[in-house]
Amino acid sequence: MNAENTLDWSMYSADQQAHLRSALELAQACQYDVQHTHQVLRLALRLFDDLWKLHGLDVEGRFWLEMAALLHDIGWVEGRKGHHKVALQIILKTPLLLLDPRERLLIGLIARYHRKALPSLRHAHYAALSKPDRRSVRRLAALLRVADGLDVSHQSRVTGLRASYDDKSVYLTYTSPTSAPEEERAAAQKGDLLEKVYKRRLVLQYQPAF
Repeated sequence: MNAENTLDWSMYSADQQAHLRSALELAQACQYDVQHTHQVLRLALRLFDDLWKLHGLDVEGRFWLEMAALLHDIGWVEGRKGHHKVALQIILKTPLLLLDPRERLLIGLIARYHRKALPSLRHAHYAALSKPDRRSVRRLAALLRVADGLDVSHQSRVTGLRASYDDKSVYLTYTSPTSAPEEERAAAQKGDLLEKVYKRRLVLQYQPAF
């Protein structure tokens, strides 16, 4: 199967589509987990689209998130330990991506923060960003972390997802043939950045898929 054929890039500019093709080629060169990566990508974009009034980012932000989601696990090429940091380094250095330095850093940091430590000014790469770019990284990494948690088993158990919010909470309703407690726990744990950035409690709700 050609993975590109399963992706809809029609909303992006010709240059952005070229960058996405390069990201897909890089992921393939790093022997990425196709099923998991595309599941996380699908869920992350659903969160972005459903919560756009909350995060306030436009199609450029969606492009950054899509790039980061495609590349978030490429560090596995060097092993599991620290793979999020390895992903950042690959994105910053690889000649396969023809991004400018700013976008390399933005996308690399969104991918880097999909797990483990939250964004911090103690991290040199993050501190090097402008304040608006740091805000974008936080908002997008928050979505990617939750999406990654929703496929912690790498079994694509979540078949559908809808997100909404009010003044106090962000509500995620997922559909699945059966409840997915492992994914719920992981998403709740990795919702730490989302709760911090959006100043709302994360609430996960299960809806059976028939």
